[in-house]
Amino acid sequence: MKRTTSSGEVPTGYDPLQFPAFAVTVDVVILTVSDGALHLLLVRRGESPFEGMWAIPGGFKRPTETLDEAARRELREETGVDVASLLVQFGAFGDPQRDPRMNVVTIGYLAVIRDVGAIVAGSDAADAALIPVSEVLDGKLELAFDHRRIVCDAIERVRVELAVSGIATAFVGTTFTLAELRGVYEGLWGVQLDAANFRRRVVNKDGWVIPTGRRARPGLAGGRPAELFRVGRAWNHSGLTHPQRNHQEREVE
Repeated sequence: MKRTTSSGEVPTGYDPLQFPAFAVTVDVVILTVSDGALHLLLVRRGESPFEGMWAIPGGFKRPTETLDEAARRELREETGVDVASLLVQFGAFGDPQRDPRMNVVTIGYLAVIRDVGAIVAGSDAADAALIPVSEVLDGKLELAFDHRRIVCDAIERVRVELAVSGIATAFVGTTFTLAELRGVYEGLWGVQLDAANFRRRVVNKDGWVIPTGRRARPGLAGGRPAELFRVGRAWNHSGLTHPQRNHQEREVE
C-alpha cells in the first residue's frame, strides 16, 4: 500500500526504474521581420547528430532548472539573444524517433519580436543567423531533427493569433509603414495582398492604425518616404481575418 503524505515523500515501494527513461529538451522559435520579410532565428549545429545542418536554438534541460530557465539559457548561449520575458510555450513533441540519440521529448517555445539585436553563435552552435521563413516552409532549407514540424506548428499558432489578437503589431516598431505591416501578414499567410485594398482595410474609422503625421527615412532608391503609422485601439480586441479563410475578406486579396 502506498503512503500518501502532505510532505510529498516518495511512496513506499515506488521504483522509478520500472519506467523507461527519456530526456527533456527545449526548442525555441524566434520570429521577426527583417528587410520586409518574415525571418526565423536558426543555428548551425556544430556537433553530431546532424552536424552542419540548420536547427532552431535549444538543448537539454538540466535537472536543477525549470523549462523556462532552460529555454532562456539555451537561447542565450547559442545565439546571444535574450528575450526572456517574451518566451511562451506553444507545444510538446514526443515522437520516440525524433532524436537518434535516445527518446527525447522537447517543449517548444515561441517569441515574436521586433528587433533580435546582435546575434552571436556560441555553445555548440557553429553559426547563428536570421533565415527567411519561406526557405523553410517551401523546403529549400532542410532542418535537423523534426524542427521543420516545430516551426510549422509555431507559425500556425501565430496565424491563428493574427485573427484574434493584435499580435501582428509585435513584429513592427512603435511606428511603422503599411508596407512593413502588410509584410507580416504576407509572410505568415503565404499570400500576396493588394497594397491599396490592405490600406483601405486597416486605415479606417475603427482605428486599426493611426497616421502619425510623420514619414520614414528616405530610402537609397530615393522617392517620397512612406507615411508612418501607430497602433490604434482596435488591435487590442482582434486582428485581421485571413482572406482565404473567410469569404467576407476577399476584398484584401
